[in-house]
Amino acid sequence: MAKEKELPAAAGKLAKSHPEIWRTYSALGKAAAEAGPLDGETLRLVKLALAIGASLEGAVHSHTRRAIGEGVSPAALVQVALLAIPTLGLPHAVQALTWIEDLLDPQERSS
Repeated sequence: MAKEKELPAAAGKLAKSHPEIWRTYSALGKAAAEAGPLDGETLRLVKLALAIGASLEGAVHSHTRRAIGEGVSPAALVQVALLAIPTLGLPHAVQALTWIEDLLDPQERSS
């Protein structure tokens, strides 16, 4: 799980002020990730898709940032947003795409 210094401000504040809650939350995330056969890249893409479906901009940014750091290709991240079109609708998918592209280099963005 992310270390306190790597956390967004609000999460970092929670982790610092309530370390036991943060440790328990982190342990739950780890247990959920280890509960099945999905590999790391698949887990990251699924978590990104869940954040997109819930319209959580901060979570989309977080999962995009972590995916990039873990070597997930920008094309895979963009595809997750595009897959939202038939299920969530074009406006929702475009919203997600803009959130993902906030963190991509300009040459990695979709045209």
